[in-house]
Amino acid sequence: MSESRLNVFNVKAANIRILHYTWFAFFLTFVVWLGLGPMMPFIKEALQLSDQQAKVLLILNVAMTIPARIVVGMLVDRLGPRIMYTGILILGGLISIAFAWVDSYEQLALLRFLAGFIGAGFVVGIRMIGEWFPARQTGLAQGIYGGWGNFGSAGAAMTLPFIAANMGGAGEGWRIALTVASVAAIVYGLAYYFLVRDTPKGSTYFKSKKMGAMEVTGGGDLILYILMNAPLFLALALLTWKLSPAQMGLIDQNTSYVIYAILTAIYLLQAWKIWQVNGHVLKTPLPELHRYKFKQVAILDWAYFVTFGTELAVVSMLAMFYVSWFDIPKVSAALLAGIYPFINLVARPGGGWISDIIGRKRTLVIVFAGITASFLLLGMVDQTWPVWLVVGVTIVAGIFSKAGSGAVYAMVPLVQRRMTGQIAGMAGAFGNVGAVTFLTVNSLVDYDRFFLFIGLIAAVVFALIVFYLEEPEGQIAEVMPDGTVQMIDVK
Repeated sequence: MSESRLNVFNVKAANIRILHYTWFAFFLTFVVWLGLGPMMPFIKEALQLSDQQAKVLLILNVAMTIPARIVVGMLVDRLGPRIMYTGILILGGLISIAFAWVDSYEQLALLRFLAGFIGAGFVVGIRMIGEWFPARQTGLAQGIYGGWGNFGSAGAAMTLPFIAANMGGAGEGWRIALTVASVAAIVYGLAYYFLVRDTPKGSTYFKSKKMGAMEVTGGGDLILYILMNAPLFLALALLTWKLSPAQMGLIDQNTSYVIYAILTAIYLLQAWKIWQVNGHVLKTPLPELHRYKFKQVAILDWAYFVTFGTELAVVSMLAMFYVSWFDIPKVSAALLAGIYPFINLVARPGGGWISDIIGRKRTLVIVFAGITASFLLLGMVDQTWPVWLVVGVTIVAGIFSKAGSGAVYAMVPLVQRRMTGQIAGMAGAFGNVGAVTFLTVNSLVDYDRFFLFIGLIAAVVFALIVFYLEEPEGQIAEVMPDGTVQMIDVK
């Protein structure tokens, strides 16, 4: 791991093998999880779903991942990534198989909500890669992990529609396609446990000191942390509203009130837990050596809200957009939609690589300028535009947003090493908050207004990055199990 250059073909190196084993685990989670998007035209036709029913399933698909990424982030910092990835692949695969073989819409909705759990696998790999690669390589390594793993959504778009179209007939083909993907995830989950270990030989796996909440190091950070938890619950409240009689009517009004009350109670309990873990910093501030600025985490959360939230939302709705606005055949629409996640192979690693070279903040400034401009342009699209132009602008928007995701996670492991899982989990959860928000907007407005909304939100986050984000520098102090302090370079 002392080499300055990262050679992804050097499979004799243990860290390179870990990188390949781990991005492929991530790849399979995305095949199972985001395969719903390209499958939706088939599911909608086979089960005769309305447009709103289909759109709600897309929202439900990303909702569970919000709390799951927070919980998984905490667990991976305690249990290690090997156990966590194995468990997520197996459990997620089983839930996906159950979804593929039910008939009622209520069962589909419940199981698709639960299936969102597998989307938390991304957080696990962030900690694994952070353990195996030094700071000077972490941007590129995390970009390869995220970009090649994210390609699972493109892999699903390129394979599952063909399986659905050619096996089992119109009514059963989508079930067979999702089952095949789920079985592959379960088998690889078992294999992953025996292929990897959590750290290089001789390295220490730093565990978070306390469970239930992230550690902060100042009074202002404590307040900001409590406030930053609110959007996670507001997104679930937004989903509840979408399912209530005011919108879809899948739950009655009393049930929606009960859910609102439960979400409020959980948020207050979480705020109390955050206070219990961190209240001492108001009386006894930590030494400067052990401090970090939580605003860095908050800005990265909002950045990922846009970059990954956009990716999930767009990849979920793109096939339906092409079919409904441009009357493209379903398989062709799925293939065109598959171009969007396909560029993850290059764009996300590219964002991490550029971050290693020119800096984390500068890269985020550049990509957010591109995200803002490209989605504002898509906000002007109408049905008279040629398809090639719409696809082209969408690809440009995707390049910037995916490079932005790579740049976000090039910085995440450099904030505080022992809490990498929790920081990655919170940022990842915000990505899903973005997806729920954007997909809900998609269900309420025309597609051009949907794109315009993304562009406006991106402009706000662009300003946060320019004026408040700080470039990581210096060293991180971590306490060894014997009580000694180890300094970890972030340059």
